Amino acid sequence: MSRFITLSHGNGGKHMRLLIEEIFAKHLSNDLLDTNCDAALLPELNKRLMMTVDSFTVQPLFFPGGDIGSLCIHGTVNDLAVSGAIAKFISLSAIIEEGLAFDMLDAIVKNMAQAANACGVSIVCGDTKVVPRGQGSEVYFTTTGIGYQSSLVNYSASLVKPGDKILVSGTVGDHGAAIMLSREQFGLSGNIQSDNASVLPVCQSVYGLEGIRFMRDPTRGGIASVMHEISQSTGHGIQLNELDVPVLDEVRTICDMLGYEPYYMANEGCVVAIVDAAIAEDVLHLWRNEHNARYASIVGEVTDRHNQVVIKTAIGGERMLPELVDEPLPRIC
Repeated sequence: MSRFITLSHGNGGKHMRLLIEEIFAKHLSNDLLDTNCDAALLPELNKRLMMTVDSFTVQPLFFPGGDIGSLCIHGTVNDLAVSGAIAKFISLSAIIEEGLAFDMLDAIVKNMAQAANACGVSIVCGDTKVVPRGQGSEVYFTTTGIGYQSSLVNYSASLVKPGDKILVSGTVGDHGAAIMLSREQFGLSGNIQSDNASVLPVCQSVYGLEGIRFMRDPTRGGIASVMHEISQSTGHGIQLNELDVPVLDEVRTICDMLGYEPYYMANEGCVVAIVDAAIAEDVLHLWRNEHNARYASIVGEVTDRHNQVVIKTAIGGERMLPELVDEPLPRIC
């Protein structure tokens, strides 16, 4: 017989204890979590620590290439990785909607645990809340990640200079396209998979290089929004080349059909990097040796000829990529 989350699972009593024991503790158990304390005592790392926080709300909860459980782990690990840090510890807050099936939540947390184990990170503390039916979207997660700095330099947009090259580690827009195909209202089908994955190996491959200015994982708003972030922070322009941006044919077809630009579509396993032109080919070589970065490409450069985000089209013209204003899609991460 199917079991479902009820408001009693958030009341602090017996049902809440059973929820934690039967799902969260069962999959996420580790020495730092299993203390029955309200705070985790973290071991000393004797290194410079970095911390990030993120929230995850995606529909559907399961999609080609992943689910919200693995997504929240990879998203947290990736935010630290592109900042030059290796994630070690994660806190987890779960906001669960009344009516969510136990089996579904169990599968999500199981996948979360598998992703955490693969990334070498431990979930060390957490919290659960249950909201009435209709006041949530099945389940939301908020994570805080703590890791230690491993990169040779501190990455910052302030280091970006005209002439620097712009690289992406993989095909653009895969996650956004996979989520769109998973939503029944679009009436579409295809084989597109989300790129939901850890980018730590890709980032670690260049941690020892001087000349890496800035790295970012292009989630909401895609690579176009990252380019606007750089342009606004530095006052420099961005010049992209459409022919060099790797976009899967299936993703481009979906975007053409629905009137979207792949450059604004989210990725969840891709890195955008701004690097000194002198090491661009070295970075490209290192990335293409990584499993998740075989489509790595140099896609443009930073310029002082203008202060806009401009893309050279396949037919030789140029057009601006405006900053994203309206939400183009339902939330996808």
